[in-house]
Amino acid sequence: MIGYRFTEYIPDKNKEKSTFDNLLNIFMQLITITSGDVSEALNWMTNLDRQYNLTDNEYGLGDFIDELKAKGYLTDDGNKGEIKITAKSEQQIRKSALEEIFGKLKKSGKGNHKTKHSGQGDELSTDFREYQYGDTLDQISMTDSIKNAQINHGFGDFMMTENDLEIQEREFKTQTSTVLMIDISHSMILYGEDRITPAKKVAMALAELIKRKYPKDTLDIIVFGNDSWQIQVKDLPYLSVGPYHTNTVAGLELAMDLLRRKKNKNKQIFMITDGKPTCLKEGIKYYKNSFGLDPKIISKTMNLGAQCRRLNIPITTFMIASDPYLKQFVQEFTEVNNGNAYYSGLQGLGHIIFEDYKNNRRKNL
Repeated sequence: MIGYRFTEYIPDKNKEKSTFDNLLNIFMQLITITSGDVSEALNWMTNLDRQYNLTDNEYGLGDFIDELKAKGYLTDDGNKGEIKITAKSEQQIRKSALEEIFGKLKKSGKGNHKTKHSGQGDELSTDFREYQYGDTLDQISMTDSIKNAQINHGFGDFMMTENDLEIQEREFKTQTSTVLMIDISHSMILYGEDRITPAKKVAMALAELIKRKYPKDTLDIIVFGNDSWQIQVKDLPYLSVGPYHTNTVAGLELAMDLLRRKKNKNKQIFMITDGKPTCLKEGIKYYKNSFGLDPKIISKTMNLGAQCRRLNIPITTFMIASDPYLKQFVQEFTEVNNGNAYYSGLQGLGHIIFEDYKNNRRKNL
């Protein structure tokens, strides 16, 4: 049975925003959760409005729906009488996901990333950090360093120490190709926990981030259940789970095939999953076993991990689960591939992927 686990909803009534903008934010969240079902999202909004007074006598949900249509967020399907979201809505959902997941990240005062490629960037960025051994003189921001020295030592006898130096980061113009694999097996909504919505949000936010900040990078998104197939970024709001097992092998094979076509040398795979591989496709038949770790399935998965290592394609696994035997499988898979693994709750998923993406870009240069 498909279901959702609800917590207490506290509407975000931003006084600086109009009623339409506040309602639009809620609507975009619900559209993501309902996989693009406008009617279901509006029904949920009606219930929320009844309970939390999202609207008033001056501006009701009917006015909001009319304004959504007038501003190009919704369109009527004349033949079927359905209301659907538009490309403008799809873009707004990605933008909202980016702001929700990455907009709250604060810049670290201390650069917690270390790289042997210091000072070799092409363009100055807006990020600053403390001086680290190996940084070159052309990276030092003299204005900020002098200001730090004055704050730290006063205006009397001017002095500047290593701790006063501030480094301005540089952006590298190299290209990185990433394949993001999303598990859409049935377990992604089991036990009343909606795991697919956070995965979709992370994918949309990552896509929007790459488009804005790293336009030379490429991002391909694939989903895997019994089989695996590629989807477009615009398809993400409509993505939902199915009655599938977990064919990790099919996902990895497709990811490797996509990356083989990329000409740049920096390639990586991000995999979001909550369970163990339970399925293989042999010819036209499926070999399935959901009971424990099947040696036949695990062996094939490990072989592909090792093959990716030989091709210099690291795999970063984001495991949304904490079962000990699953952790052991992920650890072994990570060792075979020489990749990374994170055991994340849903709340921290976006932050971890964002930081890992940035760090991998620096490592792969």
